[in-house]
Amino acid sequence: MSPTALPALTCFAYSETDHIGHLVLNRPEAINTMHPTFWRELDAVLTHVHAQGSARVLVLSSTGRHFSAGMSLDTFGSGITMDDRSAEGRAAMFDQLTDIQATFSKLESLRVPVICALHGGVVGGAVDLVTAACVRYASADTFFCIQEINIGMVADVGTLQRLPKLLPLAVVKELAYTGRRMGAADARSWGLVNAVFDTQADCLAAALKCAAEIAAKPPVAIWGTKQAIHYARDHSVDDALKHMGVLQGAVWSTSHLREAITAQRDKRTPQFPDLAPLTRFVDQA
Repeated sequence: MSPTALPALTCFAYSETDHIGHLVLNRPEAINTMHPTFWRELDAVLTHVHAQGSARVLVLSSTGRHFSAGMSLDTFGSGITMDDRSAEGRAAMFDQLTDIQATFSKLESLRVPVICALHGGVVGGAVDLVTAACVRYASADTFFCIQEINIGMVADVGTLQRLPKLLPLAVVKELAYTGRRMGAADARSWGLVNAVFDTQADCLAAALKCAAEIAAKPPVAIWGTKQAIHYARDHSVDDALKHMGVLQGAVWSTSHLREAITAQRDKRTPQFPDLAPLTRFVDQA
């Protein structure tokens, strides 16, 4: 069996069609809250998509009334414990949190773009999740809430680190300090979402259309573009330009350029190879 084969999923449904991976949060009866099984399955799917190389873009959507209500409140009453009674226990909290953060960071470091189709509430941990994506579309009923402050804690899985790169700092502070809701229209005006649609179905259709456009491009050029954008976000222009020179030398393909131009001339769909599958070194025989 492949080391990246997917296990049976209970919190999600995953499909892949025409090089588009589609991951659906699939526990509407629980408002798609996040508990240990959610994290394990999400980590497994992202590892699978990253390694296989056949999906050229990943769409995230959800079911039920809300996209996700965030962290399940009973999570920390289960096997996950946060012991704040000693220095040792608090030190362990650091490593536990790092492990949780790493799953959402996989969305950001995934070899392919990630598009979110949002609806209803995007609450607490769900904000952490979607801020790690590349593109966010929303239905008109979507709202965002940094819920953690409302239950006496600091948001800790990426919201406070990624949101200031997506919104003006004063807007982030207002949302983070008050726990207020931001509606879809305001999210669009501030640039958190790319577009707002009347219905959830329209939103998902737009996400899948965008995904199809991306999937038609050379996957290695998309990979290089994502690498360059993220590097430029976190470095100076001069450093990013130097990095771009090295990156372009790694991904340049005259054959891809020729195929793209020829396909446009011939009015046909271009054909490009998938990203190479990955196998972890430790899994090698």
